[in-house]
Amino acid sequence: MCHRVTNPKCSGQQLDHVTCHRLLPLSQYWPMPWIKRNLRGKEVYVRVTESGEISKSSKGLVEILYKLSANSKIYNASAANLTPTGNPEDERIIVTEDAPAAGASPPKKTAAPTTVLPGDTIIIYTDGACSGNPGPMGIGAVIVDGEDRKEVPEFIGSGTNNIAELTAIERALQEVPEAARDRDVAVHTDSSYSIGLLDKNWKAKANAELVARIRKLTKEFSKLHFVKVKGHAGIPENERCDFLATSAITNR
Repeated sequence: MCHRVTNPKCSGQQLDHVTCHRLLPLSQYWPMPWIKRNLRGKEVYVRVTESGEISKSSKGLVEILYKLSANSKIYNASAANLTPTGNPEDERIIVTEDAPAAGASPPKKTAAPTTVLPGDTIIIYTDGACSGNPGPMGIGAVIVDGEDRKEVPEFIGSGTNNIAELTAIERALQEVPEAARDRDVAVHTDSSYSIGLLDKNWKAKANAELVARIRKLTKEFSKLHFVKVKGHAGIPENERCDFLATSAITNR
């Protein structure tokens, strides 16, 4: 997918202090902590760490939502525009398994892929983004191995969306320890281009060196699976990777 980071195509207006991201939070899989704050006269929920500190990007942006409900959009806002509500009760951290919502029309729900894999499979989701094509590129990857989870957001310079998609897969596979590469590993991507090159033996008409390098890396895995998912369709981990990739460009 090629993203214009400055115009995330949200269903509502883009305000000067809030930017909409098409992101479904991952709280349907594990709880996420929030705290109440005022944002320009409106009560919002702000993403915090487990210790209660507000999570800020390098540019001082925080993730907010307007209410907790089953469907969601998460927004970015400047931490400088947040103030306490004045109610001591609102200083409590809220840990919820409900997915937040942002008042816009809820996204269509899409079932996760039905590929049957062993319970100890290492699950990987990847996404690449670019602002323009070619343009600045970012990658996002989520690697889940049982209770262990790692997220990889990275700005990778200037290039094309296809390079970003492939590089996201490469970086994610590099994160799998060599001792675990004999296990089932499932790579989920919304890039038909990457699936074709790495799983269907398409001929690389471009990016041949990168493709050859990734193909060599895949040979280190005994049971590697590629799973095609639909982009921007409400699949939580895919949406998270999209957020990581676009944020890597924005925060470069």
